[in-house]
Parts: sequence; structure tokens; C-alpha cells
Amino acid sequence: MDNLFQPYVLNDTLTLQNRILMAPLTRSMADAELVPTQAMVDYYARRADTGLIISEAIIIRPDGQGYPNTPGLFTAAQIAGWRAVTDTVHAKGGKIFAQLWHTGRVAHPFFFGGEYTLAPSAIGINGTVPRQRELNYTVPKAATTADIADLVRDYSQAAANAIEAGFDGVEIHGANGYLLDQFLHYSSNQRQDEYGETPENMARFPLAVVDAISQRIGADRTALRLSPGAYFNIEPDARDRQVFDYLLAQLEQRQLAYLHLGIFDDSMTFDYLGGQASAYLRSHYSKTLVGVGGYTPHSGSQAIAEHKFDLLAIGRPLIANPDYIARVKAGLPLEPYSDDMLSTLV
Repeated sequence: MDNLFQPYVLNDTLTLQNRILMAPLTRSMADAELVPTQAMVDYYARRADTGLIISEAIIIRPDGQGYPNTPGLFTAAQIAGWRAVTDTVHAKGGKIFAQLWHTGRVAHPFFFGGEYTLAPSAIGINGTVPRQRELNYTVPKAATTADIADLVRDYSQAAANAIEAGFDGVEIHGANGYLLDQFLHYSSNQRQDEYGETPENMARFPLAVVDAISQRIGADRTALRLSPGAYFNIEPDARDRQVFDYLLAQLEQRQLAYLHLGIFDDSMTFDYLGGQASAYLRSHYSKTLVGVGGYTPHSGSQAIAEHKFDLLAIGRPLIANPDYIARVKAGLPLEPYSDDMLSTLV
């Protein structure tokens, strides 16, 4: 597994101390004003020996909130709270990206006192909000072109806020059934304007966000997470393949820090992708790719050796093992993950 512990050059700006990344892990532990707490500072600091920490998803503005106590990056207090996190991670020799998030139709007006949520189309999802089971999801409002322009500006501002807060860069959350991902799938995007119907149109808003952030903070500090396989809050449609074929060809022409697969289990296969989502991304994207989804150190190391991806993101095992890097290096057994661990930050 030596390849896991080799430095990795992302670009001329950023070099990682190893190839193991901390995957973004929503913990819902911010305070009532969505400001990071001292417990969050300590939590991230304990994992600073990973090559790169990708923060839990951070909402870019109030109407992006879909879960309780998820941190924001749109007020001075939130920026200062994150600065305490990044300063501590940097003091321990680590690097950290902010994952920028808007949940789209998975948001709920309860959290921000609004009248509606925004999505590509007025198509809701069934069910209730996790950790707020009394809240049923609502039917969103289809975003207007003016709404979309505002969102692009707010993503860009959130990226600038992230740099002010001391982050080394940002990962745009374009995966897992949230706002940007909703534009990329036919089941959730049924628009008939310049943001719908064709792959070029459906990719227009996500690419506008990528380009606005790249121009604001530099492409070398900008990354993107994608879920080409619909599996979470999105219904699959074989036509989605055409959208991602187009999107990935466009991303190949840009110089992003990395592309990150968004999936819970990479053993899943998708007929319209021809197999695993990671294999599909690798066949269409030649630059730095982050794999994730149930890999062990051994299987992740092997996948890197076989050039299936370049960096390995680890999720739940890093909740259970703050000293994951040291344990793997020493060949020590890992503590098994349990949902009971979600009640506190350790």
C-alpha cells in the first residue's frame, strides 16, 4: 500500500502529503446560527494527516439548507468559525477544501423561513427530512433564469468566503441528488428553456458555477463532485448518459484541481453507464480523479495502482478512526464504524 502514502501533486499550487482524502461527511453539528463549533475544530484537527480534508457540505446561502445544523459560509460569524477550523488544520500540516452545497429540492422552508425551495423543475421528492421526521418534503419552485443567475453569483461569493476563511480551495457539490445534480438528470430537469431538454442546456448551469468559481479563486483551487449514476433522490433515465458525456468532455478542457465521484458504494453498477460509475468517469476524464465508496486501504491502493483513479476518499472509517492514517501505516486493525458514533464528534 505504499502508493497511498506518496505525495501527490495536484497542480503548481497544491501538493498533498498522501493520496488519502477525508470524504465530506455531513454531521449536523454546527450551532443554531450554523457556525462551526470548537468540537468541529477539534474533529477536523484530529484528521489533518490525511492528504486533503474535504469538509462536510457547507450551504452557500440560507435557502440551501435541507438538514438541521449544517454549517454555512455566508455570514461573518460562519466565516470566522471556519477560520478557526482551517487555522488548526494548517497548524498540524494539513490541507482542507470547503465543499459548497445547495440542496435544491431537498431543502426545506422550515430551516430558512421561506415560502418555497428552488429546483430545476416543480417536481418534488417523497419522504421526510432526516433528523426532522415531522417535516415532509415540499414541491419546489422551478428556478427562473434570474434565480439561476443569482445562484451562480452566490456560489462564486461562497468560494471567495471560503478563501477568506482560510480554505485551500473548494469542492463544488454537484452530486448525490442536490441542486446541481438535479439539473443533470432528466427525471428532475424537465425544463424547456436554455437549461433543459438537451445535454448542452442541462449542463449549462453547473458549468457556469464551475467557471464563475474558477475565475474567482482560480481553477487550481476548484474541484467538483459528480454522480453520473442516479441512485439517491434521483430516478434513473438512460438519457442521463448523454448529459454526462457532454459535461465530462467540457470538464476535460478545464484545469480543475480534481474530479470526485459521489457515490456511497462503488460496487454499484449502472446499465446506462456500462458498469461502475468510477470506470465510466475514468474513461471520460483523464485528469486527477478521486475514487470513493466502500474501499479498504488494500482495495483502494490496488485501484490506484491499476489507474482506476488517482486519489482515495475515505468516509465512515474516518469517523470511527481519527488516527486512520497512522493505523493503516502501522498495519493496525481499524475500529468498525457504527451509527452510534454519529451522536458525538470525536
